[in-house]
Amino acid sequence: MHYQKAKYLLGAAKINQLPADEGIEVAFAGRSNAGKSSALNALTQQKSLARTSKTPGRTQLINVFTLDEDARLIDLPGYGYAKVPEATKLLWQEELSRYLQERQCLRGLVLLMDIRHFLKDTDQQMLVWAHEVGLPVHCLLSKSDKLKQGAKSKALLQCKKQVSELHPEASVQAFSSTKKHGLDQLLAKLDAWYATDAPPPDDKD
Repeated sequence: MHYQKAKYLLGAAKINQLPADEGIEVAFAGRSNAGKSSALNALTQQKSLARTSKTPGRTQLINVFTLDEDARLIDLPGYGYAKVPEATKLLWQEELSRYLQERQCLRGLVLLMDIRHFLKDTDQQMLVWAHEVGLPVHCLLSKSDKLKQGAKSKALLQCKKQVSELHPEASVQAFSSTKKHGLDQLLAKLDAWYATDAPPPDDKD
């Protein structure tokens, strides 16, 4: 898959505004300060495909990027930090839940978590939602360059253990957008998902 060819298509406030539910989508999710936009930019080798902001939580839309006519990258709204009314946060959460549970073309979820602050409440909820519908998850422990090797290895092992209790099939890796550490591993996971023609393991109906 040629990720560097990713192009912005649209931003949707609700899932019924998304493109037709066909082809293959892979979604990126995470807390607003987890480094999601930086990871998408590193993946696509584009400095501003996904806009990074000094104000976490500013992006309130489901942003769609096309890779080819049948494949899309989805940037889900950041959660857990935004200074917005509680009612707005609940609406975001409802749309995230609907997207994960109802979107038939969704083949996998990349869950971004800061390696120093992983598995916050909403991260755990995302893993539980995904497990319930049989959706594959690949966890990216971002900003791994902020830790020394020993601390990074310890955090990775601890996260793998905790994730396995919430979503036994989920995979976990360390990742650094700035150093490009772990990029090959991420690419291999995404390539496998985009090569999958069969529907997800469990019917979402």
